[in-house]
Amino acid sequence: MFSTPRKRLAVATAAVALGGGLVLPAAATAAPAAPAGRSAADVRVQGTAPACVTRDVIKQKKQVTVRNNCGKTMHVKVVINNGPDGGCWTYQHGQGGTWKWKIGSYGKIVTC
Repeated sequence: MFSTPRKRLAVATAAVALGGGLVLPAAATAAPAAPAGRSAADVRVQGTAPACVTRDVIKQKKQVTVRNNCGKTMHVKVVINNGPDGGCWTYQHGQGGTWKWKIGSYGKIVTC
């Protein structure tokens, strides 16, 4: 069994450890900044489009052809790295389209 000095040391160490956490400043938690010209309320988190939205990317021509094979209406947009993204397109099942860009490289297709 522990002696009284050991118990006191254990209690004192625990108190310092727990109390020290109360003295430290809280971590800053800020929401990501909205892009210029848009408020934070306008920015939506977008996920990568599902695999049923097929992509055919031709990097040399800077073009992507998208086709909706999901069995339902999908809203998707093309994300271009270091360039302007495409608009949000609505495709019924079986529909598709081709989008070309001049600056940047293909990033991904996201839902919108």
